[in-house]
Amino acid sequence: MNPDVQAKFESYPKGARLQLESVRQLILAVAAEDELGDVEEALKWGEASYLVKGGTTIRIDWKPKDPDVIKVFFHCQTCLIETFKEIYPDEFEYEGKRAIVLPLSVNIEQVPLRHCIELALKYHKLKRLPLLGV
Repeated sequence: MNPDVQAKFESYPKGARLQLESVRQLILAVAAEDELGDVEEALKWGEASYLVKGGTTIRIDWKPKDPDVIKVFFHCQTCLIETFKEIYPDEFEYEGKRAIVLPLSVNIEQVPLRHCIELALKYHKLKRLPLLGV
């Protein structure tokens, strides 16, 4: 784990940290399973950031003003959130065109977050396809 990201995660309450670590592991697993290459992990805008070649950045974070959720951010100038809203209208709460909101209590294996992450990590290969090829 990138030491800056690790320090950031360690600054969060336990529930948030565990949920963020679960999402991080999911991002790394999807990249490995789909053979997408090395995942660049860094802090961008003070948030954990993940990127593979051919994908678009995924950021994850917890904020004290929304203590019961974490957010998975996607580049707002992509069609990712619009696509997620179309194919998963009831599975997630969304924040505008930029984030999926995940309660700390949700089991990320029980929601289709894996698919959303996969679409983001493959975005530049899929962006011209209707509904990103779904």
